[in-house]
Amino acid sequence: MGRVVMFLALLAFTVYTLVDCVQSADDRVRNLPKIAWSALIVFFPIVGGLAWYVAGRPVPVIRPYDQRRPRPPMPRGPDDDPDFLRGL
Repeated sequence: MGRVVMFLALLAFTVYTLVDCVQSADDRVRNLPKIAWSALIVFFPIVGGLAWYVAGRPVPVIRPYDQRRPRPPMPRGPDDDPDFLRGL
């Protein structure tokens, strides 16, 4: 039973890593071409997967604080709305 669980965990890790590699943009992959990363992940699942996450996966773009989307306005109650109060 333990071997089956370990095999399924390794298979899930390999499939997840391979899908992550294939779906990443070609120009953002680091250090090796995507085909080389894919081969490394398939032929050496543990080492290749860990290497992908450490050295190959694209670094997420972090936008400065002022370039983030503004928050939507907080909902207001009817007694905070001057137009509603004028209509009473």
